Amino acid sequence: MASLILTVVGPDRPGLVRALSEAVAACGGSWLESRMARLAGQFAGIVLVEAPESLPDDLRALENQGLRILVQGGLAEPVAAPAEPRLMLEVVGNDRPGIVRDVTRVLAESGVNIEELTTGVASASFSGETLFRATALVRAPNVAATETMRTGLERLGNELMVDIQPAAG
Repeated sequence: MASLILTVVGPDRPGLVRALSEAVAACGGSWLESRMARLAGQFAGIVLVEAPESLPDDLRALENQGLRILVQGGLAEPVAAPAEPRLMLEVVGNDRPGIVRDVTRVLAESGVNIEELTTGVASASFSGETLFRATALVRAPNVAATETMRTGLERLGNELMVDIQPAAG
C-alpha cells in the first residue's frame, strides 16, 4: 500500500464521488482525506488515499467517463504538524483584479504558510458592488509575523476588513 494523492477534474454530475470512492475501495484502498468543490460547472477535488500502487490502472474507467485524474505519490511517513499554531484568517473587501495575488504576496512576505484557502465573490447587499471574500487556515512562525501580515493586509485597501483568530483544533 502507498500514500497516493489524486487530483480529479471533470464535468460535474451526480455520482462522481461515489464512483471514485468505489474504485478506491474495490482495490482495498482507504480514503483518508479530501477537499472537493464544484466550480463553473466542473467538479474538482484532491484526495489522499492509502491504496495499492496499481490504483491508477483501476481509475482508467473513470477517465473514460470524462474525468482527468492525476496520481502522485505522497510521503511514506506522516509529517508531524508544525509547532506554530493555526490561525483563521478572513478578508473581505471590494473585488478588483489582482486581489488574490496581492493578499497571497502579503502572506508570503510575512513568512505565513497557507494550509487551506477558499475564495469567492458575491454582490454586496446594499450597494450591489462585488465583494471579495477569502478565508484561510494559516500558520505564522511568531506573533511578529502575524502582526506584519495584519498590517500588510490592511494596507491593501481602506475598505478591506481583516479578521485573524486562533483556529479551532
